[in-house]
This record gives sequence, structure tokens and C-alpha cells, in this order.
Amino acid sequence: MRVGLVQLTASDDPEANLPETLGHVAEAARQGAGFVLTPEVTNCVSTDRARQRDVLRPEAEDPTLAALRQAARAHGIWLLIGSLALRSADPQGRFANRSFLVAPDGSVAARYDKIHMFDVAVDATETYRESAGYRPGECATLAQTPFAPIGMTICYDIRFPALYRRLAQAGAQILTVPSAFSPVTGAAHWEVLLRARAIETGCFVLAPAQTGSHPAAEGRARRTWGHSMAVAPWGEVLLDAGVEPGAYVCEVDLEAVAAARGRVPSLANEPRWEGP
Repeated sequence: MRVGLVQLTASDDPEANLPETLGHVAEAARQGAGFVLTPEVTNCVSTDRARQRDVLRPEAEDPTLAALRQAARAHGIWLLIGSLALRSADPQGRFANRSFLVAPDGSVAARYDKIHMFDVAVDATETYRESAGYRPGECATLAQTPFAPIGMTICYDIRFPALYRRLAQAGAQILTVPSAFSPVTGAAHWEVLLRARAIETGCFVLAPAQTGSHPAAEGRARRTWGHSMAVAPWGEVLLDAGVEPGAYVCEVDLEAVAAARGRVPSLANEPRWEGP
């Protein structure tokens, strides 16, 4: 099957971002991709909480979600909306960072709220506290599709291998990692982490990413690493999109999952430990 990874340089204006996103999704579909994926925070990249309160909407009212559901239906594709920043019912007023899997009829087949919050000090000038603005999710998501079971994750989740192991043991053959990775950690760890999760689980790892310097009407402009990637179950990099926004398409042979797991059956060989 053909998969399409959409790479974006989204701003903090969801309305302005939408036409480019729709254009890249259409281009991936034109190139024959039956499964298209967009990055984390497809609708809005912002570090300013006041700006987010002004422009973000609840799921039921979000125009990006509505338009992308219509696009999936129009193109007849499976579409992973990597994530949307959304208003939520959190009592502390925090947002949701939510991934959506949309079926070819436009229905939402699965949702996943990012579990692991990016609370880190990358260096002296780059600090993030995602948990201050976003409510963490509580449940892993394994989505069923006609072509393969999909384990849905988001960005910083990639550093927690137990989540991926559990998804693979539950039946996942594809793992999705939509991201907005820091340039510092991206240069050091992005490819290594993606390849490690693929090798450990015998899954395809599909990771669409934000890239470049993100325009901001308010607050500090963010920079992200780019390099959307597709990695095969044996660890081969099938696609590295570099740093330019666009639609990038590659072939995925799902028979490679069983082949990789047959060669090194680590999922089956894992012991069940007892005791502390």
C-alpha cells in the first residue's frame, strides 16, 4: 500500500493553516496514497496560552477537524490527523492534544489523547512545560482498519518504549508518531528513537512532522526539526522528508511485519516477570 506523510510549517492561526494542509492531503491522495498522515498540532503551533484560548475550539466545533473529515471522504482515504490542539472540559482549563483516525467515509474511527507531556529543559534557552497547557491522556489506543491494526501515539510518547511494546503485543502492525520535535532533540535522537521502536516491535513506524520556523502573531515563535519519516519493521528508513513542507509518499509492504517478527521473535520470547 502507499502511505503519504504531510509535513507542515503551521502558524498559530488555524484558519490560515487549513488550506495548505488540505492541499498537501490532496496531493498525497493524487499520488496514490490510501493512508495519509498529518503532524502533531496540525491546526495550530503556538507557545502562547492566551493566543490558544482565543483561536482553539472544542472538538465538536473545530473547523480543521470538520474540513479534514470531509477531505478523507472526498478522496476516499484513511486519514490520520496527527493531532489537533483543542479546548477541553479540563477543570484547570487545559487543552487536549488529540489524534484522530478518520475512515474513508469521513467518520472518526479512533481518537487518542497524548499521554506523555513534554516537560523538559532542552538547554539554557529552550524549556517546555506542556503539562501546564495540556491535559494528559490516560488510555492507549489500538485502532482497527481493513489493512492493519494501528497503534496511535504522539511525539514525546516515543521516549517511552513500554507503550509501543504494549501496542504491538495487542496486535499493532503500524505505529503512528505525529510530532513537532525540537531541533536540538531532533538532531540527536529523532531517527534513532523511531528506528528503535520499529525494531523492538516489528512494526512500521510512520512519523509525520512539523518543520522549520513557525509564524506567530503572539508569543515566541517555535522551531521544529522536520524530517518526517517512515521506518520498516527491520529498521530500514523508507522515507526521510528533509525540512521542506509538502506531501511525501512511499510504499509499505505489510508482509514485512510477519517477516521481521519471524526472524527475531522478541515479542513472543519476552518472559513474564514475577516479583518486585
